[in-house]
Amino acid sequence: MKIIVTFLILLTSVISTAWAGDDPPTAMSNKEAIALVQTNADYVWTLVAAALVFFMQAGFALVECGFTRAKNAVNIMMKNLMDFSMGSLGYWAIGFAFMFGVSKSGWIGTSGFFLSDFTPGGDPWVLAFWMFQVVFAATAATIVSGAMAERTKFTGYLAYSLIVSAIIYPIFGSWAWGGLFHGGGWLEKLGFIDFAGSTVVHSVGGWTALAGAIVLGPRLGKYAKDGSIKPILGHNIPLAALGVFILWLGWFGFNPGSTTAANTDIAMILVNTNLAAAAGAILAMATAWMKFGKPDAGMSLNGALAGLVAITSPCASVSPLSSVIIGAIAGIIVVFSVVFFDRIKVDDPVGAISVHGVNGAWGTLAAGIFNMGGTSAKIIGVQVLGIGSCFVWTFCAAFIMFKLIDKTIGLRVSPEEEAQGLDRGEHGGNAYPDFEVSAYAQQ
Repeated sequence: MKIIVTFLILLTSVISTAWAGDDPPTAMSNKEAIALVQTNADYVWTLVAAALVFFMQAGFALVECGFTRAKNAVNIMMKNLMDFSMGSLGYWAIGFAFMFGVSKSGWIGTSGFFLSDFTPGGDPWVLAFWMFQVVFAATAATIVSGAMAERTKFTGYLAYSLIVSAIIYPIFGSWAWGGLFHGGGWLEKLGFIDFAGSTVVHSVGGWTALAGAIVLGPRLGKYAKDGSIKPILGHNIPLAALGVFILWLGWFGFNPGSTTAANTDIAMILVNTNLAAAAGAILAMATAWMKFGKPDAGMSLNGALAGLVAITSPCASVSPLSSVIIGAIAGIIVVFSVVFFDRIKVDDPVGAISVHGVNGAWGTLAAGIFNMGGTSAKIIGVQVLGIGSCFVWTFCAAFIMFKLIDKTIGLRVSPEEEAQGLDRGEHGGNAYPDFEVSAYAQQ
């Protein structure tokens, strides 16, 4: 007891000495303390979510690699590395300003280039928000890679990856999300619902992929002269499946992270995201089973992604039951969409157009139909307007971009390089040097 008393006396003496001659520190009110904790939690949650979305780059790389042939694996990994690297710089230089800068017209931002809105001592939230947004921009760009795989020149890829992240994606993004900092985009002001980007991110990527696949043309041997379709199988479905699981995990940052706030809303958003993915996988499997006679793995994997894409827009504004319905319909749509594009001879090796473009549109429409706050013809009409304006802007801008690249630096490799594989022709490498390459893989 004497020891405790002595310790307390010494502690009191030290505190008194430290405060002697100075005003005592002002105590923080409970309200201020709670606000500070909430602010710090918002930063942590937003940046953790950004890290999860960044990890989706690995998922996209593995899905694309698994769904394509071994002779192009190095090329695919290089493309996914470079679209994030090129996209980060392009989005830092002009993309973020186009998307979130001051916009008096509601069509494009005009301030904040090179993050100039942030200065030392300025609002650090700009940096946290930029980090969360740049991983979204990279997602839109990497979607394009899959649809144009196995026949695109690497230099052409670098060019369009930069343009998508710096110009095409941010300009449409400013229409739908631009008001997060200044003013507001014209679609946003109409009440357009796209919480985490079924249209802003995924349809932009999907419609850009459609334009690219059309300009590029199909892979050699994909379509016979008699009109028949030759399947070109991917070399590693387990790798693609791992990619899908990584993407599924990343979506738990993509959708709930779009709150940019550590609050209770993220619970329902995460549940909705998971349910839609599960329903999409099951219904895609069932649809493929009935249509092709077997529960196709590739279609089932794309079904999960289709459900995730579809729920991205309505994840914060629909019930869990509606999420199941939205995901289930997405799973059905993706199977028929993949078959449709194959029949019209648009060669998409991974189904990116169907997963992201088509189901991005479906999810955005579903946000209006299943809205928990009620629906109306006006709400659905605004959703349709957003879907349509995204397609017109993105497809037209991307088509012109790909044509210009094709006429200047070139978009497609030579037939000899394509047959040999882009790993050797474009990168002088081989992803699997210790394995014998079969005659099929060389086709």
